[in-house]
Amino acid sequence: MQELRPNEILSRTDHRPYPVPPGSWALFMSWRDLLFMHWRVDAGALRPLIPPALGLDTFDGGAWLGVTPFRMSSVRPRALPSVPYLSNFPELNLRTYVTAEDKPGIWFFSLDAGNRIAVRLARAGFSLPYYDAEMSSRVVGGEVRYRSARTQRGAKEARFAGRYRPVGEPFESRPGTLEHFLTERYCLYAADRKGNLYRGDIHHHPWSLQRAELTLETLAMTQQIGMALPDEEPILHFSRHLDVLAWLPRRVDA
Repeated sequence: MQELRPNEILSRTDHRPYPVPPGSWALFMSWRDLLFMHWRVDAGALRPLIPPALGLDTFDGGAWLGVTPFRMSSVRPRALPSVPYLSNFPELNLRTYVTAEDKPGIWFFSLDAGNRIAVRLARAGFSLPYYDAEMSSRVVGGEVRYRSARTQRGAKEARFAGRYRPVGEPFESRPGTLEHFLTERYCLYAADRKGNLYRGDIHHHPWSLQRAELTLETLAMTQQIGMALPDEEPILHFSRHLDVLAWLPRRVDA
């Protein structure tokens, strides 16, 4: 699928819950072969794991944990070309949903990446909890075969292995639905070592989603935060490709 140019990404903004941030975007990236796995969890158990300055965002009274494997491609700063090794790598996230200043966003408990340089740049520049991991992502006959095992010294274990594929026709989620709540987020929140809170804005077109099927081999992603997933099947969504612009993080007044 052909990448959009930045001006094409910015040409569609009416779906956003709030305006595109002021100033110039800083980073272009494409997210490919992405699987959303979501579980409803107890909000009271999750609340202590979130900074007090953030509100825990819920849907129909429940909080949500997401595990999201995908592949980064064409990552590059504004006005610079992408570089094959630095710009293309697998990534795996553990996330939940929060809000501050009436802007709903994402809180990442962890982001594993198969690129040591990208891990260090993201930790330094965005205050995000990135970790080194041994990872692979291959598409075989329309099926994504994905493996990840955290390798960073001193970090808690995190593993995922499975095969997934889309089923059904692509669709865009409607406001007010669970799919929309879980996917249509236009910022992330992060905290530095001093506890200062930051918002990193992003922009993209609405997600093109499909239902998904998953054959799970290994899932050990929530032990790192001391939570067990409910004994039920996750809600699954797949997206083939999304082009994204990101702005440098700005401090949020707690």
